[in-house]
This record gives sequence, structure tokens and C-alpha cells, in this order.
Amino acid sequence: MSEYPHLLLGKQICFPLYAAARKVVNAYTPYLKPIGMTYTQYIVCLTLWENGKMTVGDLCRRLYLDCGTLTPVLKKMEEAGWITRCRCKTDERVVTVAVTEKGLELRELASGIPEQVGSCVSFPAEDAEKLYELLYRLLEGMD
Repeated sequence: MSEYPHLLLGKQICFPLYAAARKVVNAYTPYLKPIGMTYTQYIVCLTLWENGKMTVGDLCRRLYLDCGTLTPVLKKMEEAGWITRCRCKTDERVVTVAVTEKGLELRELASGIPEQVGSCVSFPAEDAEKLYELLYRLLEGMD
């Protein structure tokens, strides 16, 4: 077969994670598109709806995104009127992000999305809970 069995695609944990992540994110598209939102904007909103105001650094850490990825997303969200960004007066390197009234209105439009996407996946609840736990253990182990 191969003199490098450790390089076979079927031996890589990264591949099923990558493929599954793409499929799951793509499953959100038909539900997010009608409200004019991308998946990344959706997870930013989920975080802000849960936590209120946050610094960009805290958002990056919470979403496992780097600042270079998140900043253009936040800029578009601000242009849409969903969030505000404000530089800290005592430390201009710190930018705080807050959800606006318009951004809060999106919460109602998005409220059915988790159930709609969940109905697309035939996965027993206990398996989903185990997977959720394992994925977060994986993420924590990579920090």
C-alpha cells in the first residue's frame, strides 16, 4: 500500500474534523442567507447576545479566531448597524464591541436556526453531547 501509512488520509483526525465542520457550517447557509448573515457573523452575534459588550480580544479568544479574521467581519456588522465598536479612552489598543438594537432584533429572526439546522442532522442527542464535550477538550488541549 504505502510506505508512509501515517500519511494516509484515513489516518488523519484533521480530515473528518475539517469535512464535518464544512458540512455543518454549510447547513446554516440556507437559514442565515435570508436574514443577510454569514456564519461568522452569526457566531459573533450569538456571543454578543449572550455576553453583551465585549472587547475584540475577548471575542477572538471565545470564537477561536484571530484579529485579522474577525476585524473585517466586525466592520461589515458595524456598517449593517448590528454592532458598535468603540476604542477604550485609557488604552486605544482595546476596542469594545456592543450589539445595537438592530442587532438584537436579529436574535428573533435567528431564534429558530439551531432547531432547523439540528433537524438536518440525524445524530442521537447523547452522541451530540459526547461530541460537543470531546471537541471542546480537543480545543482546550491545543491552547
